[in-house]
Amino acid sequence: MASRTWTFSGRILGVGTTSGVRLVVGQWDDSPLGAFADVMVERADGHRILLAPSAEVRDFVAATYAFDELRVEPVQVSRADAGVMKVRTPSLELTAQLGSRTAIGWLLSAVPSRLAASPALATVTDPVARVVLRGVRTRGSAGQGRREYYGATDVRAVTAVTARLDGADLGTLAQVDPPARFGFSSTPRRPGLTEVVTTVVSRR
Repeated sequence: MASRTWTFSGRILGVGTTSGVRLVVGQWDDSPLGAFADVMVERADGHRILLAPSAEVRDFVAATYAFDELRVEPVQVSRADAGVMKVRTPSLELTAQLGSRTAIGWLLSAVPSRLAASPALATVTDPVARVVLRGVRTRGSAGQGRREYYGATDVRAVTAVTARLDGADLGTLAQVDPPARFGFSSTPRRPGLTEVVTTVVSRR
């Protein structure tokens, strides 16, 4: 059976808030869908929302992850080079203050980037990630018969966040707890910005 592979290179911001809302922002510099950003939101009541910048992105992400609501709207994300990452959509305003590289980030940065991003290493590190990072997997089954692999290459801490969703203040920074339920894996419990290469493989 022929397979198809999609590779997405960029970063994932994962944060929790004191309101119970957890947010996962993907900023993709290079992908089969071009450069784009999207946001996955899980409210305190468990309702899961996708904010996607186009119908094409919406359809691909919704076929890979699980949501209760899909919204197509512009998603603007600033670069994190200045230590601040800002996300703006008609539904969401989020500003994250970034700290230094974490201990895991230092460990990942010592691994050659091509190896760190490979599905082979994600397969090897998955059993460790399950034990060390609650809710985190580096490989697993996605929707539509797809397999997904996360190859992280660096991690920075998030030290503070302000956010509003549909006009409501989400409070201050909190851990991503309980783990977000969009797919087989959540972001780490500790809020952070992870440089990552995501590989999606379909055998259909």
